[in-house]
Amino acid sequence: MKTLITLILLFGLLSFKPVSKGHINIHKEEGLASYYSDYYQGKLTANGDTFDQQKLTAAHKSLPFGTVVQVINKNNQKAVQVTINDRGPFIEGRIIDLSYLAAEQIDMIEKGIVEVLVKQVVP
Repeated sequence: MKTLITLILLFGLLSFKPVSKGHINIHKEEGLASYYSDYYQGKLTANGDTFDQQKLTAAHKSLPFGTVVQVINKNNQKAVQVTINDRGPFIEGRIIDLSYLAAEQIDMIEKGIVEVLVKQVVP
């Protein structure tokens, strides 16, 4: 009986496969950021939200809606986290459009366009 229990436990342990963590692709890119003009305040974004300059949101060409990214101003290292809720920018060389609040937090209002590092935030 003792041998039978030992064999059952041994076979039970051998039948488990280790769970491997899948590879997570973290989005990271460098380029130019701009911010929305006041013209877009109250307009619908690509995901159906009403655009609000005082929310921490952004437009990106390909990241899924709801993705949270950290945007770092390469000139001063100030950073902000924003949620992607729109598509764009559609001007060559630009990789992200920020809301006014987000642009303000990384101190880019005066320049209008700055070099940034965009990194996906993994929950």
